[in-house]
Amino acid sequence: MRTIIVDDERLARKELATLLAGFSKIEIIGECQNADEAIEMIEREQPDLIFLDIQMPGKNGFDLLAALDYVPKVIFVTAYDEYALKAFEVNAFDYLLKPVETHRLEAALTRIEREMNHEKVMTKKDTEAGERTLTLKDQIFLKDGEKCWFVTLDEVRMFESEGNYVRVYFNNHKPLILKSLNNLELRLNPMEFFRVNRKYIVNLKWVSKIETWFNGAFRLHSTVAIR
Repeated sequence: MRTIIVDDERLARKELATLLAGFSKIEIIGECQNADEAIEMIEREQPDLIFLDIQMPGKNGFDLLAALDYVPKVIFVTAYDEYALKAFEVNAFDYLLKPVETHRLEAALTRIEREMNHEKVMTKKDTEAGERTLTLKDQIFLKDGEKCWFVTLDEVRMFESEGNYVRVYFNNHKPLILKSLNNLELRLNPMEFFRVNRKYIVNLKWVSKIETWFNGAFRLHSTVAIR
């Protein structure tokens, strides 16, 4: 797994790199001491995984994630436990407290490897099935925990990126699925679904009006409340 360590403390980066040296499948391709350095490196290198500190000068770890177009898997490494809930709200894969314990690190890496292998299998199945463009008439299968739905894309109002996941808005539901917004965009008909920005794709059927907004942006009005 191609990995980047982001921490403003040089000693903390060194200690984590030493621990990670014991895991043969981890390849550390870079280290960053602040969010701005990390954003540039992550967008350029597109790693599989980042180990991310939260409290840093300037932008913190959450600010960094919000600024990314490409979001790798994230393991937070921090001395503070009060950010744990927020970390999982942004779909961090794990949350390790400093000093990092080897058995917790090993457990996190084992789970992340298992998930990445699963994603590769699913990608292979999609490729073998032939990835044709999906239209409003196509039906998709969604699963979130124990709940499952067969949904016609005509019913979907919006897709929202949340890290390595996408939240799908339809009827009164908004399940979270393991798929990137970039990959989803490649499957959707651009005449029917519009990529508003790095975070949202909207169904144009549900848009009643588009008007210019500040700084060259656009404001979309929906025929219903999108949330």
